[in-house]
This record gives sequence, C-alpha cells and structure tokens, in this order.
Amino acid sequence: MADMSDPFDFDHFVALPRLSGLRLSPDGSRLVVAVATPAPDGKKLRTALWSVDPEGKGTPRRLTRSAAGESSAAFLPDGSIVFTSARPDPDAKPDGDDPPAGLWHLAAEGGEARLLVAPPGGVGGLAVAEASGALALMVSMHPGVEDFEQDGEREKARKEAGVQALLFEDYPIRFWDHYLGPRDPRIFIADAPAGDAALGPFADVTGSSGTALPEASFDIAPDGSAVVTTWRRDTVGDTGDDIVLIDRATKARRALTEHGWYGDPVFSRDGASIAAIRGSQAGRDDPMRTDLVVFDVASGEERAVATDLDRWPMVPAWTPDGSAIVFLADDHGNAAIFRHDLVAGTTVRLTVDASYSDISVSPDGASIYALRSHPDRPPHVVRLDARSADQAGAELPSPATTLGELPTRGIIERLTATADDGVEIGSWLLRPAGASPDKPAPLVVFVHGGPLGTWAGWSWRWNANLLIERGYAVLMPDPAISLGYGQAFIDRGWGTWGDRPYTDVISAVDGALERPDLDASRTALMGGSFGGYMANWVAGKTDRFRAIITHASLWELRGFHGTTDHGIGWEQEFGDPYVDASRYEEHSPSRLLANITTPMLVIHGELDARVPISEALRLWTDLTRQGVEAKFLYFPDENHWILKPQNARIWYETVLAFLDQHVLGAEWQRPGLL
Repeated sequence: MADMSDPFDFDHFVALPRLSGLRLSPDGSRLVVAVATPAPDGKKLRTALWSVDPEGKGTPRRLTRSAAGESSAAFLPDGSIVFTSARPDPDAKPDGDDPPAGLWHLAAEGGEARLLVAPPGGVGGLAVAEASGALALMVSMHPGVEDFEQDGEREKARKEAGVQALLFEDYPIRFWDHYLGPRDPRIFIADAPAGDAALGPFADVTGSSGTALPEASFDIAPDGSAVVTTWRRDTVGDTGDDIVLIDRATKARRALTEHGWYGDPVFSRDGASIAAIRGSQAGRDDPMRTDLVVFDVASGEERAVATDLDRWPMVPAWTPDGSAIVFLADDHGNAAIFRHDLVAGTTVRLTVDASYSDISVSPDGASIYALRSHPDRPPHVVRLDARSADQAGAELPSPATTLGELPTRGIIERLTATADDGVEIGSWLLRPAGASPDKPAPLVVFVHGGPLGTWAGWSWRWNANLLIERGYAVLMPDPAISLGYGQAFIDRGWGTWGDRPYTDVISAVDGALERPDLDASRTALMGGSFGGYMANWVAGKTDRFRAIITHASLWELRGFHGTTDHGIGWEQEFGDPYVDASRYEEHSPSRLLANITTPMLVIHGELDARVPISEALRLWTDLTRQGVEAKFLYFPDENHWILKPQNARIWYETVLAFLDQHVLGAEWQRPGLL
C-alpha cells in the first residue's frame, strides 16, 4: 500500500479495497464483508469475502478466494454463510462454457465451500429466513418452463440454433444495460441446507413474472412461510412498484398496495410486520414524496411513521424487539443513520458528518454496524451505539484502507451559498493543501446525477481526489431537487431542470469563487447523467467555463422519452409527451445549441439503456455541425457506468488531458491507448 508521500494517481486509486455488503452473524459474533480488488490481469475487479471481529480485537481474515469472486453473502442461523459466485463446480465435468452464478455454502468453522445450486439462469439475489434459515432465491428462467432442467434445455436449444432474437409483448423491453429477455426473474424458496445434502426441493412462488421483477427488492419471513417483494406495474398513466406478499405453501399473492413506488420491504423479527419505503405517485405538478411505512401482515393495514422527519428514508432495518426501525436518509451532504421509536413516535439522528451504508443491528439491540465513508475516505467498518444522537462511531480493523495509507493531501470543506430566492445551497469543496491567495487553484465543478441525488460519501465513479493531486480544486454542489435538504428543496427543481437547478449551480460556483484561494479565471464544469444534462444546459446558457465535460448526458428530451429504458417513469415529472410535450421541449439543452461556444468532451457507453447512446450521437453531430470544438470518448463495452478498471483509466486520462488543455493551457496529450 502507498504511503503519504506517494502521489494519489490512478494506480493507487484502483488498488484501494472496495468494501460492500457488510453483514452481521445471528449471534453477533462476527461480521462478513465483500472486498473488491483488481484481478491479476488488471482488467476487472474481483471480490472476496472477509471476516471482521465486531469487538475490534481480532485480525480480519479472508474467507474465500477464486478467479470468479464471491458476493451477496448472508448468514444462516447456525452461523454458516451462503454466497453467490460463478466459480466452477469442482464436482462437475467442464463443458467449456462459463458457469452461471451459483449459490454456495461455507460452514461456520470454515473449510471449502460447496455448491448448493447453479440454475442455468444464475442466482440474482437471495434472502435468508432469520429463524428457520429457509432461502429465497431470485432466479431468471425462460417463460413456460417448470424447472431448472427445462430451462437449461431451452437455453441449449437456442444456442445450438444460433438464435438470439427476442419477442416482446409488454413494456418496458430494456433495463439499465440489457434487454429484458428471453428469461424473466422468479423467486424460489428452499429449506436451509442440512449437512451435505443437496438443496431443495424448490418452490417457485412467483412463476413467470414478465416485467414485474426487473429490480425487485424482497425478503423472506423469519419462519420461511412467505416472501414479500416489490412488484412492478407499467401501464400508461400508472407505473410504479407495489408490495405483494406471497404464501410459500399456496403461492397465493396478496397485494398490500395498489399505487405508488415502494421499495426495501423487510420483515420484523416476529414476522408480524413489514417495514418499507413508500414513494408517492407523483405528477407533472405534484413532486414525489417519500415516507417510511409499516404494514401489519395479518390485516394489510399500512401506516406512515417517522413523519416528523423532513428527509427521504432508505433501507430500513428492525431492532430485535421490534420497537424501533433504523434507516438511512441523505442529510446535508451525508447519508445519515436515523432511529425511529415506534412506541414514542420520535426520530433521532444517530450519525453526523459522514455517509453510512449496509447497517446491521446487533442481537441485543445495543449496537449498529455499518460502512462509513467521506468524500476523501473510502468505506470502512464502524460500530455505533444504537441510541446515541449525532455520533461518529468507532472504526473496526478491516481490509479497508486506513487514513495513514491514503496518499491524498487535499483539504475538504463544507460550503454554503445563497440562491437568489434566499435558499441555502450546500456543496463540498476539495482543494489542494497548497492552494492560497498567492497560488489560487483552478476550479472544476462536478454536478451529480439523479437528479434525485446528492454528493455524499466516497465516489468510485467520479473521484475528486484524483483531480486534487493534479492541482485542481473540485466543487460538488447540491442544487434544487437534490436529496438531503427537505421536501421543499426537491419541489424547487421538480420538472424544471433548466431553471432552479441551473441557477443554484451558478450560485454555488459564484459563492465558492469569492474565496481568494480559487482562481475564477480558470474554471471548468462536468457531470454525468443528470449532471451531464446540466453540463449541456450550462454550455448553452453561459461561456464562463473554459471547458465542459458531459458523460452519459441527456440532450433532446422528447426523443429521449422514446429511447430510454423506462420512458413512462419520466412522465411523472415532465408529463405525457403525446398530450403536451412543452416541458420536454422547454428544458431540452438541444434548443440552446446555437449559444454553445465552450469546448466540450462528450463521453458515452454503447450499452447504456437509461440514457441511450442516441443522445450522445445527436449531441456530437449537433456540436460538430455547429463548429464547436469537441471530442467524443466512446466505450463500446460500457453502460451508464465505466466499470472496467482499464476503461476507467482511459476515462480519467482523457478527462484530465482535456482539462489540462483548456483550463491550464497545456498542450493536448492524447491517451496512449486511444
């Protein structure tokens, strides 16, 4: 590991261990966390499972090792671990094909993991019944087949015939980075593995689901008798995710909701209640709102809780006695942990000044374990008191990079600026330690995606620290429609992206540039997804920046509606374009093309279905026809995100070369592999 004297270049950045999926054993005696590091060839990241001592006394220990990697770990009641991996079955005859993601079992005392099941369509997710250990698996299968054997035969027949065609009968047909089909997801339930016995029998509790489970979140009752899951509906004028309860024995499906956007359902430990997140069924002039809700399983009654908190809750977790719910919510540039007492009806913020994820409550209800990060520190394992307000928690020894091993020398600050309507705009500013009035740093502005998002915690996608090492300061503002500042702040930007969100970004930039250690004459702006939209809009509204970088960006909103993977969802904010397309047209950056003079770098991945490549092609064509100085960085093997390490290296090399050219006045340096 590098020391503090080393530069924080891409090699150091990509070598940092990436922690995710923290889980606590049922008896509270150990934690397991997934740790991703570069594979030996450097072309991909490979994940392994590690054990961490909740008391912070023992040394972290690696549990798994394979070329395919392991993820999605969960504990069984006996302390053993199940996980998913596409590693080959050591007892099977190789057939030349890469194996699907199977479900593996690792005994509590360690040793070799054994394969429990490897459906031809792979295991896409799992949940464990807390009391019985029954397993709920998400498995993709061809329509009409009844078991894994038939599914394998159908896939083999398609492969031997050379058929890749898909027939669609429902909307949508794509999702993020792939077409939906020919398989669709189903949920299966099986009893906990016993000894060396094979896993099964399996109960297919959903059957062919069509487009109902493309991004489902689900949980299994503690006794294994039922599954609760989100269930997508997509019709004109009515789109969202309902909560349904499915009985294991009868496969009867009972809808607990009819409208709205629900997510993250989780059973209480007695199985009598379900906590979930509810988003309202929004409209063009009715912004979405999000609540924490609790369902009574027997009656189906739904009630909102934690209504005293003006934040959007996420990822609820029950305390063992069922008296409280712990959850996350974005809060002033952090993802904070909150606790809602169901008896007293009060909500307390447990953490401050950092971003948290992957929360687990200890069996005695006294402690919470989580991953904590900051814009200048990657995720690491911490233990917190389950009741104390505004705490920082104690870091536990883990495979995470320690502060002493981070070769960053930037300074991070929290800034506020005032918009023209008097509302405060919050931002993170990271700047080189050497920036001063005598040596002001050039400024690069990062605009976040979403748009319902925020700059919170460490980012593996857009990491400001790599720019700090190059001498740039980086401003990360949260404009109108960002999360973490209350519902009114979201309402300010709903469906009017070119208005308040734009002016808030400019207000944040103006406020930051009042500092004498930042150089107002050398600035650039960049963003991805919604941030890319804003980069395009900024390019058409002002020439104050020396360069604009736009990644996976929206350019012409009316055409985008018909090519994105979920156009119906956008109608909640912009309306039905077949009835009234005015809002799409008014807020399309493409209508500002004639105003653009700033040099632009356009970046896009071919496999992006959320913001299709057509947006970048249209933007690139328009810029070149307009005579704007521009470059187009194209990734044929990436989607909305740049995931492969060497592609990410090219991304940073190109971005930094473009910034150096236009902001610093350096000669353009084309990356060597391009």
